[in-house]
Amino acid sequence: MEYNVNINGIDVHANYSEETIDTIFKPLLHRLSDMRKTKNAKLLVMLAAPPGAGKSTLVSFLEYVAKDIIPEFKVQAIGMDGFHRRQEYLESHTMMVDGAEVRMVEVKGCPETFDLDKLKASIEGALAGTKKAWPAYDRHLHNPVEDAIKLDADILLLEGNYLLLDSPGWDELSNLADYTIKITADPDILRSRLIDRKEKSGNSREKAEQFVDFSDMRNVRLCLYHSKNADLELVLDPNSNYVQKENA
Repeated sequence: MEYNVNINGIDVHANYSEETIDTIFKPLLHRLSDMRKTKNAKLLVMLAAPPGAGKSTLVSFLEYVAKDIIPEFKVQAIGMDGFHRRQEYLESHTMMVDGAEVRMVEVKGCPETFDLDKLKASIEGALAGTKKAWPAYDRHLHNPVEDAIKLDADILLLEGNYLLLDSPGWDELSNLADYTIKITADPDILRSRLIDRKEKSGNSREKAEQFVDFSDMRNVRLCLYHSKNADLELVLDPNSNYVQKENA
């Protein structure tokens, strides 16, 4: 099934096979529907994946097809990218990377460039019903847009790189989730996808490759090798299809 959507200010064209939809996505949504009925309260699903694995597009697609598959519940896709620290903050602050002091904007996207405390408090507020709106990230503005999404769903699909990261502070987030999903992929596949995405944000090919190799691939390895296990684990194959990990 072809799926066209605008993600964070960029037009994305995705294609999901009928086999993937029938064997993975439909059973997943039915499972979440059953969980929501049992809980009788807002359900939170966390989907963690490295940069370039298509997580934002995937949760958007699941929100779209859920209207027909589980029409009894509203499913809503949200992301953690809206909790990036603002560009002006990243340009004026530094951090240590491999023994060298660099501006945070040069490694934008690593865990330190997100406001973890704000993210955790917002998740808790969304589940308690006290937080009514969610921020989004605009890749053209290079900044979050506050209160961009009205929260009014029965099932929230929260996606992000570090939702299952096994490091202090981040490792507490998954305790708030009712169900977790993790995507992995070959690093070379992710590098190619990331360079293409960076170009679409207005960068030259050379600049895109430099940023991806210096910053994004560091985050790819962090996500791939330092994330906790999930209830459902998927692998992005060379044909951009998701397959269920056999030992998940």
